[in-house]
Amino acid sequence: MENLSDEQIEEYKDAFSLFDRDDNGIITTRELGAIMRSLGFNPTEEELHAMINSVDYDGNGVIDFPEFVKLMEDQKKPDEREADMMLAFRIFDADNKGYIESAELRYILLNMDKRIPQEEIKELMEIADLERDRKIRYQEFLDLVECEQQKFIRWRKVKHT
Repeated sequence: MENLSDEQIEEYKDAFSLFDRDDNGIITTRELGAIMRSLGFNPTEEELHAMINSVDYDGNGVIDFPEFVKLMEDQKKPDEREADMMLAFRIFDADNKGYIESAELRYILLNMDKRIPQEEIKELMEIADLERDRKIRYQEFLDLVECEQQKFIRWRKVKHT
């Protein structure tokens, strides 16, 4: 949430309060279902659980405000997400070569605030460099980010069970 403006957070709080009908700080499947039906959708109980589980990082079966913000941010228009990813890639590809040297990306990953273990960096490099030419092109970069997001989601679910 640190990337969001105060205005965006307020908008999300307003939206969250519409879902959180009993004002207890969480959204249940029942509350989510009621809102979805009022919008003309008719989700099954299974679909509602799947929606909640997609962002329920603490595994308690409900959505709290930070999880709601994550859900909303994940629903950004693909164009916005694409623009964010392109900007990140361009930052790493400072020379505008159309790729990131794998050594350069390895260096960046090793020197991040949140330390990534060497073994995981090696695995990421193998996943990212599909052509085995030590150059990470844009699509490979996107695949790498997607892979890391999925690993993080699995890790959070394991950690909280």
